[in-house]
Amino acid sequence: MREPISTARRTPRRARLLVAVVAGLCALLGAVRLLAPATGGAEGEPSGIEPQLAFLREALDDGAGEEAQELFPEGYFFLHVLYGLSWVERGMRAPETERPAALREARWALARLDSAPGRAPFSESLVPSYGVFHRGWSNWLRGGVLTLQPAGRRDPAEVRRFTADSAELGAAFDASASPYLAAYPGQAWPVDSVVAMASLRLHDTLLPATTGPRYGKTAERWLQGVRGRLDPRTGLLPHRVDPVDGTPAEVARGSSQSLVQRFLVDIDPDFAAEQYARFRERYVVSPLGLGPTVREYPRGLDGPADVDSGPLPLGVSLSATVVTIGAAQVHGDAPLAGALANYSELAGLPVRTPWTKRYAFGLVPVGDAFLAWSKTARPWVAPPPAPPPANVSPYWRVPLLSLLILLGAAPWLPALLRHIRRRRDRPAGA
Repeated sequence: MREPISTARRTPRRARLLVAVVAGLCALLGAVRLLAPATGGAEGEPSGIEPQLAFLREALDDGAGEEAQELFPEGYFFLHVLYGLSWVERGMRAPETERPAALREARWALARLDSAPGRAPFSESLVPSYGVFHRGWSNWLRGGVLTLQPAGRRDPAEVRRFTADSAELGAAFDASASPYLAAYPGQAWPVDSVVAMASLRLHDTLLPATTGPRYGKTAERWLQGVRGRLDPRTGLLPHRVDPVDGTPAEVARGSSQSLVQRFLVDIDPDFAAEQYARFRERYVVSPLGLGPTVREYPRGLDGPADVDSGPLPLGVSLSATVVTIGAAQVHGDAPLAGALANYSELAGLPVRTPWTKRYAFGLVPVGDAFLAWSKTARPWVAPPPAPPPANVSPYWRVPLLSLLILLGAAPWLPALLRHIRRRRDRPAGA
């Protein structure tokens, strides 16, 4: 009759031991994710990028683009364009003989942007047709496809299309009273025009003219217009503007600024450096002392969450934090890029298989796409800039590591206290 009692006593003990072991292993895994390099810089191959892209292709083939479209207006487009751009940037790091896979996947993504589902949310009546969001991002990816091909062996049809689309974008900017073209009827966001203008700079790099940059004067006028319409609160490009004259209509926000800072360096490196310094000062924070993150609204200002920002715990935008990895990387800000990437590895709960890697259990593939694109970031037009002064403490991991140690050790504390109590109560000489 004593054996059942003994078994009953051992079962909770074994359960507590299992919980303690699992907690310890999770804490150890978290520490590894905080400490192991999570980016490769502008030249190196980011850790885990190949299985990330393998997961994204599987997800796209299974209808992830259509599902993303149900979540926000550009879901289908964004998921495909980021997948294609990540392949372009991976291909840029590879020798010419190893680029066919990158070229194939980038072309596959580009074809989806030109499809009926890719154009569905946008209006053909806009100038340029389908709006600056669709045309700018598409042109940037099309230029990336050409970048992967040797100058003397580029596909003539792709060159003609890139030339024609660039000309249409350039003409739209030249004819506009505002530096910011419409993405939807009656709606304009500066970030969309930044991407489009970067694609014109890319055109002049890939297809140089003997008379000088074809869109050089267009870019100069655009920059002058931008400098005259900065957000008065932050000195940055505003989040949203009046669609007619481009005057600021909404304060600069992290979800768009993280993208602006990614592309602006390829338009005007000096202006980009000024803007990046302002952005980093006003938006990069460390709430509760637990690692660098990016606010949606500038310090001292709070605002509502929306589809662009996602949820805003403590004012932090998770999407802006992820995209800022790429912005920091193109600016040569390795400390911030590395810290944000390590933080994402901890908070993103990545799951590995022998073939794939996904974050948040793969429930939101567009988040995986933004992360893959951010970790492969590099300037396409401008030379790598001089690194800015670091603003991330080398000890930023200490609070998070301390928390992990505490979480890993907590399940063992009762047993440790019982052991100490038994030793204390043991008779002297026993």
